[in-house]
Amino acid sequence: MEQPRGAARPAAVAAGMRCQIDFTAEGAYGWRLVAPNGRAVAVSADSHDSHTQCRAAFTKLCARRDELVGGIQHSSEGGGWVWLLWDAANRPVAAAARTYERHATCRSAYDRFRALLPELDPERPELWGEA
Repeated sequence: MEQPRGAARPAAVAAGMRCQIDFTAEGAYGWRLVAPNGRAVAVSADSHDSHTQCRAAFTKLCARRDELVGGIQHSSEGGGWVWLLWDAANRPVAAAARTYERHATCRSAYDRFRALLPELDPERPELWGEA
C-alpha cells in the first residue's frame, strides 16, 4: 500500500541509528543523531558541560518525548526552514540537523523524527556505537 505524499515513514528505521556526542564550537558537548547512511537526522539544540550530561540529556529527551512540543520556522541564517523541539520549560532540546529549502520537506523530516523517538532505546549500547 502506498503512503500518501508527505506522510512520515515508519519508525522501523531506528535500527542502525547512532547517537554521537561532539564538541561544540564553544568547547561544550552536543549530541547528533546519525542515520545508518551517515546523514545527521537531528542535533541537540542546547549544549552541556560534560559528555555524561549530554548523554543524559538525550536519554531524557527520549523518555519525555510525549511532553515535547515542536514546530517549523524559518532558519535564522536566512532562507530555508528548520524544525525545533522544546521541553515543558520552553527550552530548546532538539533541532533539525540542516536547513530545508521547502516547508513540506522540513515538516516531513520533523514528522519522521517524532515517529523515530519511541523506537530509540538509549539503554542499548548499539545506539552509542559501543557494541
